[in-house]
Amino acid sequence: MENQEKPHKRRVRYSGTHPKNYKEKYKEHQPEKYADTIEKIIQKGSTPAGMHISIMVKEILDFLQIKPGMIGLDATLGYGGHTKEMLKCLEGQGHIYGLDVDPIESEKTKQRLARQGFGEDILTVRLQNFADIDLVAKEVGKKFDFILADLGVSSMQIDNPDRGFSYKVEGPLDLRMNPRKGIGAAERLKNIDYEELVGMLVENSDEPYAEEIAETVFDWKRKGKPIETTTQLKNAIEEALRCLPEKERKESVKKSCQRTFQALRIDVNNEFEVLYAFLEKLPDVLAPAGRTAILTFHSGEDRLVKKSFKEMQRAGLYAEVSKDVIRPSAEECARNPRAKSTKMRWAVRA
Repeated sequence: MENQEKPHKRRVRYSGTHPKNYKEKYKEHQPEKYADTIEKIIQKGSTPAGMHISIMVKEILDFLQIKPGMIGLDATLGYGGHTKEMLKCLEGQGHIYGLDVDPIESEKTKQRLARQGFGEDILTVRLQNFADIDLVAKEVGKKFDFILADLGVSSMQIDNPDRGFSYKVEGPLDLRMNPRKGIGAAERLKNIDYEELVGMLVENSDEPYAEEIAETVFDWKRKGKPIETTTQLKNAIEEALRCLPEKERKESVKKSCQRTFQALRIDVNNEFEVLYAFLEKLPDVLAPAGRTAILTFHSGEDRLVKKSFKEMQRAGLYAEVSKDVIRPSAEECARNPRAKSTKMRWAVRA
């Protein structure tokens, strides 16, 4: 049998002048190769597919005051943008540990940073929840000089329809940070009761139409229409808000979609419980005069951080905490609209 050459496989072409499907955006998935394209997209105030633009980098670095030889922790590695800038400050001396529960994105980030010169000699990436910082510190054998936690969802997760984080694109209603553990949002909705769903929407996202949305979800379930996709949930919310005047309905549906997806995401990932555990353990893993900065993206998170910092300052564990939140500049928000809801708080270990 004669050897036959494999036919050349051409890249899938998209229709029109610009790709709309996430998987077709091949240039955006290769930022090192198509830097000009990436910059054009960012200049338009958009985030390239498969990327994440780090928020408040300058403010974080100004506060953390990282010096060569320090040991640090990025509790939420994500795309690694903050980690990369912190690694630069070490100038090849010291070490940073990066934690993430997402097995898909953390491996990509580890490889990306290694290609940029930040290998295992200076960076250790662990597939671990940041609620376990006490275990990480114990394994490291040292306390950390600086700790960063960015509590936002990475753009790579939001934009990938397979992850089910966004109501804007069709996909399975999942919302798990680690899709290999626990149950997704669709499964959660199948088994939740009415009162619990209303409570979740109110407590996790201050949803004003919690009862109307819950009633519609349960009406769909009674009719044998389980909500299994992002579009189905969006359609259920639209149906629930038909009672509103037409001129305000579109904006209200958009905001209720954002809040409902947020509430479900917080629930399936136990985000408040995880954050509470992290904040409780935080002073014990910081070295004397060690610094920590936390970025939050909704009021529930910010309240927890503010309360914890104040209580622990009164207990003598923190020498100083931020009196007010620090927000990104207008210029940053214009360049990256996803930065608008960001709040930064900080604390210094006694």
